[in-house]
Amino acid sequence: MNDFLSDASSFIWGPWLLIPLLLLTGLYLTTLLRGIQVRRFRLAFWLAFIKRSDADKEGAAGDISHYQALATALAATVGVGNIAGVATAIALGGPGAVFWMWFTGMVGMATKYSEAFLGVRFRRTDAAGEQSGGPMYYLRNGIKGPVGLILGGFFAIAGAFAAFGIGNMTQANAVAANLNDEWGVDHRITGAVIVVLTAVVILGGIKSIGRVTSGFVPLMIVLYIVGGLAVLAFNLDEVPSAIGLIFTDAFTGTAATGGFVGAGVAAAIQYGVARGIFSNESGLGTGGIAAAAAKTTHPVRQALVSMTQTFIDTLIVVSITALTIVVTGVWKEGGEDDAATFTGRAFDAGLPGDWGSIIVTISLIFFAFSTLLGWSYYGERCMEYLFGRKAVLPYRIVFIVVSYIGATTTLTTVWTFSDVMNGLMALPNLIGLLILSPLVFRETRDYFRSPSPDDPVRVDT
Repeated sequence: MNDFLSDASSFIWGPWLLIPLLLLTGLYLTTLLRGIQVRRFRLAFWLAFIKRSDADKEGAAGDISHYQALATALAATVGVGNIAGVATAIALGGPGAVFWMWFTGMVGMATKYSEAFLGVRFRRTDAAGEQSGGPMYYLRNGIKGPVGLILGGFFAIAGAFAAFGIGNMTQANAVAANLNDEWGVDHRITGAVIVVLTAVVILGGIKSIGRVTSGFVPLMIVLYIVGGLAVLAFNLDEVPSAIGLIFTDAFTGTAATGGFVGAGVAAAIQYGVARGIFSNESGLGTGGIAAAAAKTTHPVRQALVSMTQTFIDTLIVVSITALTIVVTGVWKEGGEDDAATFTGRAFDAGLPGDWGSIIVTISLIFFAFSTLLGWSYYGERCMEYLFGRKAVLPYRIVFIVVSYIGATTTLTTVWTFSDVMNGLMALPNLIGLLILSPLVFRETRDYFRSPSPDDPVRVDT
């Protein structure tokens, strides 16, 4: 099974299928939307963190605020991939892989914008009165005929399964392993605690998830960023050369040094893009699921807010991890088998005492648990699409039980399974984004060309 999944992952994420499709789609949407991630960056942050919500506006449909939808999406994306995923990319592709993670994140902001726009644009109200949206809906309803129906169903099936990999077992396993290594906590105890905490939150639905994630997601990100900046401050003289190494190795490859066996340009691109998409999920379509639950008066407004999630995840949190690993030189000391320890060792090397490993362990616990919460919602929305509202509660219960299995079992194939499922989600979503891109462009252009006296942010300046 592991050999089969490895071959499938290599094909899906190889140089002839998903990687060029992801990059070219991001570049195309960036061009089509005239660099909206740069032109509307300030407005996007204003809507996300200052304006905060459309809930007070008459006619704003949705279940949670702009900010809570963003926090839910951040909860799902800022996870193990930001710590172990970045380290693995560097271990396999060298420092140059970081550049391709940045590039994926930058063009991915336009992809995330489009996903969120379509998620709100084609959302519907389910039998319980909650908003349902995402690629399964905009593929089916935006692309008429059997093509849209097939693409939407394919995405929903892949998403329902992917939630158990990327969003559940890998996260629970990472928490249990780190608590056991750092403080000797038994895996079964960790698994039981995860089950209880997960059940308390996700059984309450998206409103409960939104309240919890909007509270602790900013705190967990700030803690990790402050710790990472402290490491960089203690190694400030190494930062310029580290950044230079990332840029040069992205186009020349990385020579063997120390325990690092070397990597070519193709490896830097492959692992940089694959781990970049694992981290920020731009192109997977999950951002459209979270965006669909937001209270908003127009798809553009929530799409702008959702776009900031990719920036925070990849261009801030991932950058902190990558720079600490490169400036401290720990990436030279081992290969793929040691990658999981790179970030902890980098923080230990850069900070006095034992504070480094403590910060990384606590951050990873919060990151992984928040991802469990976000992906539980993504998975249940896929199940609701496939089987109706009656499937939601059983799915939540199974999701909770599987988190215990992930925490107490040695995972040999789950990471590879996650890569395969991510790819199977991305393929129909990217096809749909390309087909529906004229609609995204047209309605985005019209929104900014039609200023309203009571909505001055719509003025196209």
